[in-house]
Amino acid sequence: MPTATAAPARPATTAGFPKPSNLAINGGTPVSKAGVPFMQTALTESDINSAIAVLKGGMLRAAKKCEELEVRLGQMTGAKHMMTCANGTCALQLAYEPLFQAGDDVLVPAWSYIATASMIVARGANPIFVDALHDTFQIDVADAARKLTPNTTAITATHLYGCPVDIDAVQALAAKHSLKVIYDGAQSHLATYKGKGLGTFGDALTYSFYATKNLGTGEGGAISCNDDALAAQIKALRSHGETDKYLHTQVGYNYRMNDITGAIGCSKLDRLEADTNARRAAAARYDAILSKINGLSAPTTTPGAVSAYHLYVVKLDPTHFACTRDQFCEALKAEGVPTAVHYPRSLTRQPAFKKFTDAQGHPPIADSLSSMVFALPMHHALSDDHIRAVGEAMEKVAAAYRA
Repeated sequence: MPTATAAPARPATTAGFPKPSNLAINGGTPVSKAGVPFMQTALTESDINSAIAVLKGGMLRAAKKCEELEVRLGQMTGAKHMMTCANGTCALQLAYEPLFQAGDDVLVPAWSYIATASMIVARGANPIFVDALHDTFQIDVADAARKLTPNTTAITATHLYGCPVDIDAVQALAAKHSLKVIYDGAQSHLATYKGKGLGTFGDALTYSFYATKNLGTGEGGAISCNDDALAAQIKALRSHGETDKYLHTQVGYNYRMNDITGAIGCSKLDRLEADTNARRAAAARYDAILSKINGLSAPTTTPGAVSAYHLYVVKLDPTHFACTRDQFCEALKAEGVPTAVHYPRSLTRQPAFKKFTDAQGHPPIADSLSSMVFALPMHHALSDDHIRAVGEAMEKVAAAYRA
């Protein structure tokens, strides 16, 4: 009688998934012991000296540096008017207030940062949540057309992750139904569409200069437009509705930027084009790496658009792997490659919008992206070694968790 042999040991599991022994998370050797920096936000000596010059001058309020930033950024993005303000959320509020009325229905992407929609609610208008495209992650304009109501007066579209939306489609829908168009460009500094700066399009475009943005000043924001009357309204709203010294023609806010912030922005603007091109070069290398890994998809760029790659967001197809997205990312982290999830839930899953979403439901693509996408390290200072480590780590983790 042949000697019985023991059955091969089954791999250890967590939550029903195997734990491949070669992964660093399970005791293996990491791809990068030093780790890849997820972002690069350090100020240069030029940035610091620019801020110090304002401090020494004593004029800290919005003054010449804010004005310089407005002129230069407006020229770089194709906008006639550029108005700095306290932050990107204020920028949205300043753009929305003169363009929406309380009770209006406003089309807004379900897949975006919360401020895009929350400032619609703050205006007293109703967000009508629109689904996302599965490949570019941008607003699905066909779904927007299906969501039109008799009270729809506007559409706001986010150039998400730095990639412009299908502007032609948005503008065509708006023209057909007499809608105002506001673009949320918080992540899209120097992105272009069909060879033009994004300031060329829509009724208004907003920016954020938050510390982690491509043009990061700590806090700060801006609104651009091409209509003289609208620009005058926004400027008044930004400063207590003031149209002349101590003459207030409407109720407004104190949403002004300060010149320390403006000086840092001007300094960073000197190298923004070069930094953006470095991001694009890194993105092209990531694209090539991902083209060889089944189950991981590189972000698709809207036809005619050139992305600024604020974030490089990968989509994981769970049918290809014996793990979840979060487990995949934890394994990458152990290999020395940090990731981030933008976003862990769609806007219709935010409790703040429950009164609207109870009736509207949850757009399916946006809902599904919350468990599939993750962002890789993306910034202007990624080295060859950094990109090589990211590629090796993704290949290693993908192979280990292959279904």
